Amino acid sequence: MRVVSGSCKGRPLKAVPGTSTRPTTDKVKESIFNIIGPYFEGGLAVDLFGGSGGLGIEALSRGMDTCIFVDREAKAVATIHKNLEACRFQGQAEVYRNDAERALKAMAKRELSCELMFLDPPYKKQKLKALIELIDELKLVKTGGIIVAEHDQDVELPETIGAFVMTRKETYGISGVSIFAHTDKGTGE
Repeated sequence: MRVVSGSCKGRPLKAVPGTSTRPTTDKVKESIFNIIGPYFEGGLAVDLFGGSGGLGIEALSRGMDTCIFVDREAKAVATIHKNLEACRFQGQAEVYRNDAERALKAMAKRELSCELMFLDPPYKKQKLKALIELIDELKLVKTGGIIVAEHDQDVELPETIGAFVMTRKETYGISGVSIFAHTDKGTGE
């Protein structure tokens, strides 16, 4: 695993020890960023199921100002800290050990909204539609902002979830990626 492009291009990233996480491969990461970027002019990103922090660190390397990383596993949080240190991004990051829904509610209390959010929950425990509905309800992604949802290839998400519209869906081996853009109107589905 490495940083694919940007200011930390080529920097190796540590994986979370054990088998509890499934890191996004460099190939998939590169494809995702070619679709949504490839580079950014500032803004806030959120890596909600951080794992090793690879997606959020890639976003920082490609120009995001700040990234909030959340994972409920202590080993993952420790790995994110190590990877941020290796890339010298500690000053541009907040890292929390927390459950995804609680973290989203904490963001709402802080009145935060982001331009980019990564959702890559464990494939077996996915509740992506419910998470996106909560993100919409709490207004955590700005109009024009993007949610990147990584999931099992067989997962079919609705085309519209609240104010989010699916703009692209790709399959990479066993992984699927659905990209949603926040519009200023939704169906309220």
